[in-house]
Amino acid sequence: MSYQDRHVVVTGGTGALGTAVLEALVQAGAWCHVPYRSGQSIERFPLRGHERISFVAVGDLADEVAVTRYYDGLESLWASIHIAGAFAYAPIAHSDKALLMRQLETNLVSAYLCSRSAALTLRRLKTGGRIVNVAARQALEPRLGSGTVAYTIAKAGVSALTTALGAELAGEDILVNAIAPSIMDTPANRKDMPRADFSSWPRVEEVAAAILFLASPQNTVTRGAVVPVYGKA
Repeated sequence: MSYQDRHVVVTGGTGALGTAVLEALVQAGAWCHVPYRSGQSIERFPLRGHERISFVAVGDLADEVAVTRYYDGLESLWASIHIAGAFAYAPIAHSDKALLMRQLETNLVSAYLCSRSAALTLRRLKTGGRIVNVAARQALEPRLGSGTVAYTIAKAGVSALTTALGAELAGEDILVNAIAPSIMDTPANRKDMPRADFSSWPRVEEVAAAILFLASPQNTVTRGAVVPVYGKA
């Protein structure tokens, strides 16, 4: 897959999956734009200083004004990949309205606002393009959401957003898709679940490869899909 001289936004770019996506993108020739919230995440980011990765402090991706301003400032855009989000394990007894709203804003509202702004920017540039969101396995299999109801609801919203927007923008050659990963093999997840079978988890590089295909010029027909990336689990 070639991204030579194509410009790609990656939210959540400093996390484990975001880092794998950025590494693959720059190897494929892309220019990457990473909106970030915390300067601390940039200080420890392994790709800091890369000539084809630019960082802009945007703050809260659930802030419509900030997100709109960021995308309006882009002079070129091919794809927007939305990895930013947060997981919360909380049984229903501990899932009050405040927790639900945090999960909705962090996962669904951020993906919605970035998808909307990306769509408007791609429409303004008249180049076509790609949008990729990140849902979760629970979005496709809600029975797995026991103990994570608020998170499951938010990611189910990301899935619905992707399918509906994919239908709306297909005629403009703006293809919208999502991946739905299971637990990924990251150092943090290994630490949190030391007795799990790590070999059954998809590696972040494998998940990144799925994202890169969906966001690539080589994807000419897939839209409105929420693609399971479960590994062997």
